[in-house]
Amino acid sequence: MPSYTVTVATGSQWFAGTDDYIYITLEGSQGCSEKNLLDKPLYNDFERGAIDSYDVTVLEDLGEIYLVKIEKYKYWYEDDWYCKFITVKTPCGDYLEFPCYRWITTNKELILRDGRAKLSRDDKIQILKQHRRNELVERQKLFRWKEWHPGFPLSIDAHCHSDLPRDIQFDSEKGVDFILNYTKAIENLYVNRFIHMFQSSWSDFADFERIFVRISNTISEYVMQHWQEDFMFGYQFLNGCNPVLIKKCKEIPQNFPVTTEMVECSLERNLTLEEEIQQGNIFIVDYELLDGISANATDPCTIQYLAAPICLLYKNKENKVVPIAIQINQKPGPNNPIFLPSDEKYDWLLAKIWVRSSDFHIHQTITHLLRTHLISEVFGIAMYRHLPAVHPLFKLLVPHVRYTIAINTKAREQLICECGLFDKANATGGGGHVQMVLRAMKTFTYDSLCFPNAIQLNGMENKEDIPYYFYRDDGLKVWEAVKKFVTDVVNIYYESNETLCEDMELQAFVKDVFIYGLRDNEASGFPKCLKTKEKLIEYLTLVIFTASAQHAAVNFGQYDWCSWIPNAPPTMRCPPPTEKGVVTIEHIIESLPDRGRSCWHLGAVWALSQFQDNELFLGMFPDEHFTEKPVKEAMLAFRKNLNDISSFIQDRNKNKKLPYYYLSPDQIPNSVAV
Repeated sequence: MPSYTVTVATGSQWFAGTDDYIYITLEGSQGCSEKNLLDKPLYNDFERGAIDSYDVTVLEDLGEIYLVKIEKYKYWYEDDWYCKFITVKTPCGDYLEFPCYRWITTNKELILRDGRAKLSRDDKIQILKQHRRNELVERQKLFRWKEWHPGFPLSIDAHCHSDLPRDIQFDSEKGVDFILNYTKAIENLYVNRFIHMFQSSWSDFADFERIFVRISNTISEYVMQHWQEDFMFGYQFLNGCNPVLIKKCKEIPQNFPVTTEMVECSLERNLTLEEEIQQGNIFIVDYELLDGISANATDPCTIQYLAAPICLLYKNKENKVVPIAIQINQKPGPNNPIFLPSDEKYDWLLAKIWVRSSDFHIHQTITHLLRTHLISEVFGIAMYRHLPAVHPLFKLLVPHVRYTIAINTKAREQLICECGLFDKANATGGGGHVQMVLRAMKTFTYDSLCFPNAIQLNGMENKEDIPYYFYRDDGLKVWEAVKKFVTDVVNIYYESNETLCEDMELQAFVKDVFIYGLRDNEASGFPKCLKTKEKLIEYLTLVIFTASAQHAAVNFGQYDWCSWIPNAPPTMRCPPPTEKGVVTIEHIIESLPDRGRSCWHLGAVWALSQFQDNELFLGMFPDEHFTEKPVKEAMLAFRKNLNDISSFIQDRNKNKKLPYYYLSPDQIPNSVAV
């Protein structure tokens, strides 16, 4: 009688093994096997990390194996099992791989196809067509859209982390519990002793060092030492944790009446301000989005303030970008002076602090939350709803949505919800952050997520104009490496534009993103459908880059740049100055966050800057969803390109006081998971 050798791999994460009964059925072109119990007498099967092999004997050859059916039945109590993959060796020596990488949690059967990626047009056999349809029907029951707040991109329909489908939950929920992590961070930083003095002010800048130096590192310590200097202020717009706002200034805005006479002491080339603009030496950062946003009022004992500054910057002869004029609010007038480097020391310092605080708010809520977390969740939900596991684009994208829906669910549960942790330290807590997202959604575009286009839209593409914009330089290298890999994969499975247009699963995925993620907004520029391979490659590159590189660039530098609290105040407790010559050091200290909010802020930026345990970085694919040799070769080429980029960045960073490493591929996680 013919015999098939079945090998089963159990996951290595915590609680992946099971003591339940596991049955397997093989279904082929010429018949179906009986349901076989996989059990070795006197042997503990399906232990965590185990690979177990079994012989399945049949009366007659089953022909080409189409499907493998797994069933799990309770032994003593319901015991979840994580199956990595199953392989089948046929009597004639063929070796078939059936990727799984899923949790099996109930008595319900799980049916797997072999690992060869197939478009729907490639399935000619009815049983495979039906399996494909059934999988999506079941997925769409599990992955439902829900509006967390009107006007936001839609998110997963789950109230809390435990409501999520088991396959997208964290392996250990404790590892991503914001309250637990923040509390641990505060304890580790030894700042909990200040919590009981929540609303009391610090005495001076040196006082902040008492909660800072215990976990200092190269960049954050350098920031602490140089944060008051103009070169450090300007450098952060290029290579800090929010390097996306700076733009080439083409003309001075009407509501920012800066003149040559005001800034001539900062201009080094004996040119007028207009001539400096024409030569490409003037840059601008405008925080208009914050204008009129409600400041946090959740604590009646502490009044908090927001501003919407405009900051003009200048590239000097040393190619350093430095600030030359700051207006703290949008409407010009006698009560809203333009602050200059030639002003009194503390006037100028406080103006820069207001810019840094505003930058922190835009970074946290728009650059980080909306433009990486929320949009990546949209891509993930749409992927699960419309791309079956056999689809090549599911296999391509699934590493880049790992834990994203879970981390966002935890954030809605604990962080950005009403009375959440966001309210404890941030001036945009208590609803201001929601108003910001609603405003940003009106101007949220596809091009702004497409990295090369975004750089060009800001007028920042010319390396000669700005030679030390490492975010741009490294980002373009990583974008091109991702694009090359995506191109290789797309060319394997899509022979023509017609093939792409006929792929209804792909088109449904893209349409879902547009309708539910972008709220059917035509002005966003997001496509409703894709008609060419070129646009598909760009779209997939955007999805992967946003979830990996873009998130890394704006997330993992938070402790570096924001742990020195005067450099990134999460709230301001005094209103902006309305005249010059009155600011004192005491006023600045009173304006900065109190002790309690400083502690919460420090714990937050520490916790958010940490990699996940067993982090998977860009180019790492331990889950082998693809089994075909051409794709595996493309993966090898991708890893080589990424390694070359990492080596280049490592060499460039040698002996730098401010190394830029956030876009080094060996520091870029595959997905938004923190």
